[in-house]
Amino acid sequence: MAGTQDRLDVVVGHKTAKLLAEHLDLHTVGDLLRHYPRRHADQGQLTPIAGLVPGEHVTVLAEVRSCNSRKMQQRKGTIQHAVIWDGRQSLNCTFFNQPWLPDKELLRGRRALFAGKVSRYGKALQLAHPTFLPLDEDADDIEEFSRPIIPVYPATKGVDSWTIQRAVRQVFDVLDDPPDPLPEALRAQHLLPGLAEALRAVHRSDDRAAITAAQNRLKWDEALAVQLTLARRREEAAQRPAPACPRRDGGLAAAFDARLPFELTGGQLQVGEQLAAELAGEHPMNRLLQGEVGSGKTVVAMRAMLQVVDSGRQAALLAPTEVLAAQHARSLREMLGDLGREGELGAAEQATRVTLLTGSLGARARKEALLEVASGAGGIVVGTHALIQDRVSFAELGMVVVDEQHRFGVEQRDALRSRAGEGASPHVLVMTATPIPRTVAMTVFGDLEVSSLRELPRGRSPISTSVVPAGERPGWLDRAWRRVTEEVSAGRQAYVVCPRIGEQAAGEDVDGSGDDPGDDERRPPLAVLDVAPQLSEGPLRDARVGVLHGRLAGDEKDTAMRSFAAGEVDVLVATTVVEVGVDVPNASMMVIMDADRFGISQLHQLRGRVGRGRHPGLCLLVTDSPDGTAARERLDAVASTVDGFELAQLDLELRREGDVLGATQSGRQSGLKLLSLLRDGALIAQARTEAQRLVADDPQLVGHPALARLADDLLDEDRAGFLEKA
Repeated sequence: MAGTQDRLDVVVGHKTAKLLAEHLDLHTVGDLLRHYPRRHADQGQLTPIAGLVPGEHVTVLAEVRSCNSRKMQQRKGTIQHAVIWDGRQSLNCTFFNQPWLPDKELLRGRRALFAGKVSRYGKALQLAHPTFLPLDEDADDIEEFSRPIIPVYPATKGVDSWTIQRAVRQVFDVLDDPPDPLPEALRAQHLLPGLAEALRAVHRSDDRAAITAAQNRLKWDEALAVQLTLARRREEAAQRPAPACPRRDGGLAAAFDARLPFELTGGQLQVGEQLAAELAGEHPMNRLLQGEVGSGKTVVAMRAMLQVVDSGRQAALLAPTEVLAAQHARSLREMLGDLGREGELGAAEQATRVTLLTGSLGARARKEALLEVASGAGGIVVGTHALIQDRVSFAELGMVVVDEQHRFGVEQRDALRSRAGEGASPHVLVMTATPIPRTVAMTVFGDLEVSSLRELPRGRSPISTSVVPAGERPGWLDRAWRRVTEEVSAGRQAYVVCPRIGEQAAGEDVDGSGDDPGDDERRPPLAVLDVAPQLSEGPLRDARVGVLHGRLAGDEKDTAMRSFAAGEVDVLVATTVVEVGVDVPNASMMVIMDADRFGISQLHQLRGRVGRGRHPGLCLLVTDSPDGTAARERLDAVASTVDGFELAQLDLELRREGDVLGATQSGRQSGLKLLSLLRDGALIAQARTEAQRLVADDPQLVGHPALARLADDLLDEDRAGFLEKA
């Protein structure tokens, strides 16, 4: 009898096992049984021919209407042409150098399964060189594929759906019932079938109600695996000591508050109290702070960091790019004034120092920065990934602030968690300006407590957004450039954002822009190095035009950003290096070229760079995509609202969930096959509650070994880490 950990070749044979391993990464019986059908089709309606789309890999159940063979005209060999019929519509199939097909295999009237990639030949769709399985030869196949409901599996070239179905049948013929990892009480409470019953139903049931119940049970396995992993992380983090950083009367934090030129919002005050209380504790704070673009997260983080400095410890701020790190350092110094000039003439008595440490610093500047970090003179240390290198030594690290968590890997964040010294773990505050739907927060950031800022500071200027359909109305783009000129003439500044840098292969994504999978069969995306000279020599000839992109050296980036911030550049043509953290209050307008090549959240982030001063912001989304397309619908949605939480939900609905869960980033399967963040929010919430209870009672799950294996198998450490990159 087979067990779920047995190798597949023991059960299905070496040839089939090799195909499943090479093409689908399925190596054990358990791997195969967790490779669930992507849908269940009524017999005879696997994929209707009428619904075929070019580029899809499909399986069609049809009858052969005709098949003939002839010599090819342009080269040696023969071509076979078959016409198949699914009861409603016909489809052409083309084969090469198989002259025996018309007389021996594709006989008129024979029913068969055909699988292949749909392509277009002339005006008609076809399957070119499909594989096929006649259904009138093998008795087992006739019975298997004549059942009322046929499972259709995620397949690939080299492994057809019926190959997987045959292998599953062979496994069930010899499989012992596997142990059920879910506790009996939990199954009874949530009316879940046992694991063996669920696996058999999802693969082989002819009852749709039983299939639905089975899928719900198997979703529980996935949701509980994720939530157990995150609950165990929370428990482990809570057990580590952290440096207690209580408030200090008359300290830096109090002096900073007294000098604030504006009134904090209710949300900023509430979150500030949460952070202050957790920083004062001896267990590490692990909190996610999410908020609208411009909602004042940096001020909240600054107040928390100053509380840490008041306790005699250091705070580190990690930024995803050197441009953003330098911008943060400048902003913090400006906000602190003489409170941030320790060691300089005119510094306040209790002042600290903001130290910038990035990889592109010169040797002398880097040495000075490292000394400030090691000595503790740098109370607030700002940098990129260079901060977590082993040779960077902190005097006493009390807190880490990670800006834009989705730009950092979990390995980097975990490396910083061990830098507080003497086995302690620093407090961690993760910030994101991309609001996160609740289901994503529970699944992706489930090891963090979540705080939200939904209220914009008083005095924040409104931002209006419009779509510029340049393909349909080129005159509108001309008007857009005149509008930029008007802003510049009034003493204000503008950004022009492009998807790529230029002078590289079309579609290359140097700065991480264009996160939305657009239709890349169009012209290459517009590039900074092409657009900037066209503007400076054309419609913006009277403006001072600068460029900023990720390929510039560190000092060049800093110079470009300083020049723009100082008003020495009127229009900055840039990639998405300006997406987050860049704060130029005089910038009132942004033009995003090829806006349809960016995702919803990225567009929302970008437009948040304008309207940061006393002038209203204007964002123009330039696109060639015609009205009525999905791309235009996305842009219209962004133009219709400035509510980032509403847009985040829409983004989740439009994006592939594999991307949300980090499968794309990791280059491997996410481990989640059935669970949907969009549709299964209630189930995820229930699983989170159960996981918290189980881990609270038994942190190492010693009493639930099968449950521990479930979490390890479905969501190993690498996959769990990649969940946090979403």
